Amino acid sequence: QVQLVESGGGLVQAGGSLRLSCAASGSINRINVMGWYHQAPGKQRELVATITISGTTNYADSVKGRFTISRDNAKNTVYLQMNSLKPEDTAVYYCNAHLISLYGGTYDYWGQGTQVTVSA
Repeated sequence: QVQLVESGGGLVQAGGSLRLSCAASGSINRINVMGWYHQAPGKQRELVATITISGTTNYADSVKGRFTISRDNAKNTVYLQMNSLKPEDTAVYYCNAHLISLYGGTYDYWGQGTQVTVSA
């Protein structure tokens, strides 16, 4: 079993910053890709950013230049530094891990979500 525990969400004014963290634990051999997705009310879950085990990153166009994803492979932890936040960034942010289990097989796991609210 694998657990993803997120932290760092909250309420911030437009132009402010937040840092999200997500720690994975459990029967993990290797996490190939970690990422962040968000879901605003009434909308589908969307990609925010991903990072591979080698450090290759990918960002949604809407966050390029404002958000930075990073990871600590030794801690199985991924971070999302969010700067210059806008009201349209308001959403529940979910951590995702695409990993290889200790018992074999490749799986996707999701965190419970953390609310980010940006006031105008």
